[in-house]
Amino acid sequence: MSTLMAGEPDIALEALDWQGRPLRCQDCPHEDIHAEGRCDIGQVCVADRRRKRIDRFFARNATLAARYLDHPYFEVRALAARHASVFLLAQLKSDPEPDVRVVCAMRLPLARISDMRFDPEPRVRMALAERLEGSELVPLLSDSDYTVRMAAARRAPPDALVYLMRDPEVDVRRVVARLLPQAHLTRMADDPDPLVRMVVAEHLDPERLGPLAGDPDMRVRFIVVERIIPQLLAPLVTDEVPPIAEVARQRLAAL
Repeated sequence: MSTLMAGEPDIALEALDWQGRPLRCQDCPHEDIHAEGRCDIGQVCVADRRRKRIDRFFARNATLAARYLDHPYFEVRALAARHASVFLLAQLKSDPEPDVRVVCAMRLPLARISDMRFDPEPRVRMALAERLEGSELVPLLSDSDYTVRMAAARRAPPDALVYLMRDPEVDVRRVVARLLPQAHLTRMADDPDPLVRMVVAEHLDPERLGPLAGDPDMRVRFIVVERIIPQLLAPLVTDEVPPIAEVARQRLAAL
């Protein structure tokens, strides 16, 4: 089979089915729609093994998607699930392929997907986190996968984020620092990672930045010196980093 180079059209790729066998229109049950331009071997074909070609087929023939929800090729099932009636998708919640279950988590009514938070695939649980709301997101804040916790943190009630202030993953704590209410955000000023403290310095109210004026990381102090209220600038006037000290003096002189 030829290899597709950058910028080369999809038609340059040989038309093979999911088992690597050459495709022929005369073997297809949809030969009747070919004359209508709704399929085209090598470009728009449900029997092809390439995702784009299958997706194009269902985009033009959405009413045929229901026929393919039990197809042996997982790409076909996943793409058919994107176009089929949502009332037919419940049967796919236990599909062996995560890509198919992700579609279920994205499309089924919320009342039908809450039990999918126990799905073994993190991508499925992430899809769930993108849709659940309020208190239903709280169980996902303790998920074993940090990407799921991040997704849940972005949409969880702000007061629930206190559970993630000491999360072992820096990226999770950075998300929390952006969204945490001020009353709790001050407790993250001593986070062990400067990347987290930088986010804290960007989001704390100026009058609450005092504890970060002496931060050991100059990147944090750079943020602080530009935002902190003038009454708390004094420690930064003598900062060991000249540009920080200069900004502090300029701000005080401008008063």
